[in-house]
Amino acid sequence: MMGKYDDIIRLPHHVSAVRLHMAIIDRAAQFSPFAALTGYDAAVKETARLTDERIELDEYMKCSLNHRLQIIGERLNEHPEAAITYFQPDMKKKGGTYVTAAGAVRKINEYERLVVMTDGTVIPIDEIIRIEGKIFEIAEI
Repeated sequence: MMGKYDDIIRLPHHVSAVRLHMAIIDRAAQFSPFAALTGYDAAVKETARLTDERIELDEYMKCSLNHRLQIIGERLNEHPEAAITYFQPDMKKKGGTYVTAAGAVRKINEYERLVVMTDGTVIPIDEIIRIEGKIFEIAEI
């Protein structure tokens, strides 16, 4: 039985007299995948990234936070330690994340409504949802 390529199957491999032989690594690179949609993977990851929604505090919680800020403000010269949880809006999509900054409070700017920590972290007062620390523990007598 005669096959379709029987006339050329036993011929020696052609070697060009004009062009150099391509290295195996370069030949393999020809068949590697390419990014037809540049940036598509990043867009999919960004869409899949989860964000939290901002929690709206009731008046009782706002009053409690203001009281805690007042206590910290009265003792700023002692550099009170506190853990402040606040909402950090996401710059790329709706929502954001809740971040906790722990350390000593350096300054409370009531005019700009900011809390500044000694490590340089600046926290907007209106985004704070929780303030904790030993300064708020009631000493038992």
